[in-house]
Amino acid sequence: MTAVDGAAPHLADTEAEVLRAIASIDDPEYPGVSIVELGLLESFAIDADGHVHVGLIPTFSGCPALALIASDVEHAIRTTDGVRDVTVSWLRSPVWTPERMSESARATLADSFTVAVQIGTRAPRCPLCGADTNEVSMFGPSRCRSVHRCSSCAETVEVVRT
Repeated sequence: MTAVDGAAPHLADTEAEVLRAIASIDDPEYPGVSIVELGLLESFAIDADGHVHVGLIPTFSGCPALALIASDVEHAIRTTDGVRDVTVSWLRSPVWTPERMSESARATLADSFTVAVQIGTRAPRCPLCGADTNEVSMFGPSRCRSVHRCSSCAETVEVVRT
Protein backbone atom coordinates (compact mmCIF):
# COMPACT_ATOMS: atom_id res chain seq x y z
CA MET A 1 0.00 0.00 0.00
CA THR A 2 1.36 3.42 -0.85
CA ALA A 3 0.26 6.91 0.01
CA VAL A 4 -1.05 9.16 -2.74
CA ASP A 5 0.72 12.53 -3.18
CA GLY A 6 2.68 11.99 0.04
CA ALA A 7 -0.46 11.69 2.17
CA ALA A 8 -0.43 9.23 5.06
CA PRO A 9 -2.26 5.97 4.37
CA HIS A 10 -5.78 5.86 5.73
CA LEU A 11 -6.11 4.01 9.03
CA ALA A 12 -8.75 1.63 7.63
CA ASP A 13 -6.43 0.69 4.77
CA THR A 14 -3.56 0.11 7.19
CA GLU A 15 -5.80 -2.00 9.44
CA ALA A 16 -6.85 -4.14 6.48
CA GLU A 17 -3.21 -4.61 5.45
CA VAL A 18 -2.19 -5.52 9.00
CA LEU A 19 -4.99 -8.08 9.21
CA ARG A 20 -3.89 -9.56 5.86
CA ALA A 21 -0.30 -9.73 7.17
CA ILE A 22 -1.38 -11.56 10.32
CA ALA A 23 -3.62 -13.91 8.32
CA SER A 24 -0.64 -14.77 6.08
CA ILE A 25 1.09 -16.51 9.01
CA ASP A 26 0.50 -20.25 9.10
CA ASP A 27 0.72 -22.35 12.20
CA PRO A 28 4.16 -24.03 12.12
CA GLU A 29 2.62 -27.49 12.62
CA TYR A 30 -0.05 -27.05 9.97
CA PRO A 31 1.16 -25.37 6.77
CA GLY A 32 -1.82 -23.90 4.94
CA VAL A 33 -3.75 -23.12 8.14
CA SER A 34 -3.33 -19.54 9.31
CA ILE A 35 -3.15 -18.49 12.93
CA VAL A 36 -6.27 -16.40 12.29
CA GLU A 37 -8.18 -19.49 11.09
CA LEU A 38 -6.98 -21.36 14.19
CA GLY A 39 -8.41 -18.60 16.38
CA LEU A 40 -5.15 -17.36 17.86
CA LEU A 41 -5.79 -13.70 16.97
CA GLU A 42 -7.71 -11.97 19.75
CA SER A 43 -7.02 -8.32 18.94
CA PHE A 44 -4.89 -5.79 17.17
CA ALA A 45 -4.80 -2.00 17.28
CA ILE A 46 -2.82 0.70 15.56
CA ASP A 47 -2.07 3.88 17.50
CA ALA A 48 -1.60 7.35 16.00
CA ASP A 49 2.18 6.86 15.85
CA GLY A 50 1.92 3.74 13.69
CA HIS A 51 2.61 1.30 16.52
CA VAL A 52 0.71 -1.97 16.10
CA HIS A 53 -0.28 -3.90 19.20
CA VAL A 54 -1.25 -7.54 18.56
CA GLY A 55 -2.86 -9.81 21.17
CA LEU A 56 -2.63 -13.53 20.47
CA ILE A 57 -4.00 -16.47 22.44
CA PRO A 58 -1.86 -19.61 22.68
CA THR A 59 -3.47 -23.01 22.25
CA PHE A 60 -1.64 -23.74 25.51
CA SER A 61 0.90 -21.70 27.46
CA GLY A 62 3.77 -24.16 27.01
CA CYS A 63 3.50 -24.37 23.22
CA PRO A 64 7.05 -24.48 21.81
CA ALA A 65 6.03 -22.46 18.73
CA LEU A 66 5.00 -19.25 20.55
CA ALA A 67 8.26 -17.37 19.92
CA LEU A 68 8.33 -18.43 16.27
CA ILE A 69 4.72 -17.37 15.69
CA ALA A 70 5.27 -13.99 17.39
CA SER A 71 8.42 -13.38 15.33
CA ASP A 72 6.62 -14.29 12.09
CA VAL A 73 3.74 -11.93 12.95
CA GLU A 74 6.11 -9.06 13.77
CA HIS A 75 8.07 -9.56 10.55
CA ALA A 76 4.93 -9.70 8.39
CA ILE A 77 3.42 -6.56 9.92
CA ARG A 78 6.65 -4.52 9.75
CA THR A 79 6.49 -4.62 5.95
CA THR A 80 3.13 -2.79 5.98
CA ASP A 81 3.11 0.90 5.00
CA GLY A 82 2.14 3.14 7.88
CA VAL A 83 3.55 0.78 10.51
CA ARG A 84 6.47 2.03 12.59
CA ASP A 85 6.69 -0.62 15.28
CA VAL A 86 5.02 -3.87 16.34
CA THR A 87 4.39 -5.43 19.73
CA VAL A 88 3.02 -8.97 19.93
CA SER A 89 1.71 -10.15 23.29
CA TRP A 90 0.52 -13.59 24.34
CA LEU A 91 -2.65 -13.07 26.34
CA ARG A 92 -3.70 -15.11 29.37
CA SER A 93 -7.37 -14.64 28.65
CA PRO A 94 -9.60 -15.54 27.10
CA VAL A 95 -8.47 -19.16 27.05
CA TRP A 96 -8.18 -20.74 23.61
CA THR A 97 -10.66 -23.48 22.76
CA PRO A 98 -11.22 -25.42 19.53
CA GLU A 99 -14.49 -23.51 19.08
CA ARG A 100 -12.34 -20.53 18.02
CA MET A 101 -11.22 -22.41 14.89
CA SER A 102 -12.87 -21.62 11.58
CA GLU A 103 -14.73 -24.29 9.65
CA SER A 104 -12.10 -24.04 6.90
CA ALA A 105 -9.32 -24.71 9.43
CA ARG A 106 -11.17 -27.77 10.75
CA ALA A 107 -11.67 -29.06 7.20
CA THR A 108 -7.99 -28.53 6.28
CA LEU A 109 -6.84 -30.31 9.45
CA ALA A 110 -9.08 -33.26 8.61
CA ASP A 111 -8.32 -33.41 4.88
CA SER A 112 -4.61 -32.58 4.87
CA PHE A 113 -3.40 -33.82 8.25
CA THR A 114 -5.96 -36.47 9.35
CA VAL A 115 -6.51 -34.45 12.53
CA ALA A 116 -9.97 -34.21 14.09
CA VAL A 117 -11.24 -31.36 16.25
CA GLN A 118 -13.21 -32.01 19.41
CA ILE A 119 -15.95 -29.48 20.06
CA GLY A 120 -17.62 -29.90 23.42
CA THR A 121 -17.95 -33.38 24.89
CA ARG A 122 -19.12 -35.26 21.79
CA ALA A 123 -16.59 -37.72 20.35
CA PRO A 124 -14.96 -36.26 17.24
CA ARG A 125 -15.57 -37.93 13.90
CA CYS A 126 -12.85 -39.79 12.05
CA PRO A 127 -11.44 -37.57 9.28
CA LEU A 128 -11.20 -40.60 6.97
CA CYS A 129 -14.55 -42.36 7.28
CA GLY A 130 -16.73 -40.07 9.42
CA ALA A 131 -17.44 -42.58 12.20
CA ASP A 132 -17.14 -41.70 15.89
CA THR A 133 -13.76 -42.07 17.56
CA ASN A 134 -12.84 -43.33 21.02
CA GLU A 135 -10.12 -41.78 23.15
CA VAL A 136 -7.07 -44.04 23.48
CA SER A 137 -4.87 -41.55 25.29
CA MET A 138 -5.53 -38.11 26.68
CA PHE A 139 -1.89 -37.37 25.91
CA GLY A 140 -0.97 -36.78 22.27
CA PRO A 141 2.09 -35.32 20.61
CA SER A 142 1.39 -31.96 22.30
CA ARG A 143 -0.71 -30.73 25.23
CA CYS A 144 -3.51 -29.54 22.97
CA ARG A 145 -3.98 -32.92 21.29
CA SER A 146 -5.12 -36.38 22.35
CA VAL A 147 -5.09 -39.71 20.53
CA HIS A 148 -8.27 -41.46 19.45
CA ARG A 149 -9.09 -44.56 17.40
CA CYS A 150 -11.86 -44.74 14.86
CA SER A 151 -14.61 -47.17 15.86
CA SER A 152 -15.12 -48.17 12.21
CA CYS A 153 -11.87 -48.08 10.21
CA ALA A 154 -9.56 -48.38 13.28
CA GLU A 155 -7.46 -45.40 12.10
CA THR A 156 -5.41 -43.72 14.84
CA VAL A 157 -6.50 -40.07 14.90
CA GLU A 158 -4.94 -37.06 16.57
CA VAL A 159 -7.60 -34.81 18.07
CA VAL A 160 -7.23 -31.09 18.80
CA ARG A 161 -8.81 -30.40 22.18
CA THR A 162 -8.69 -27.96 25.06
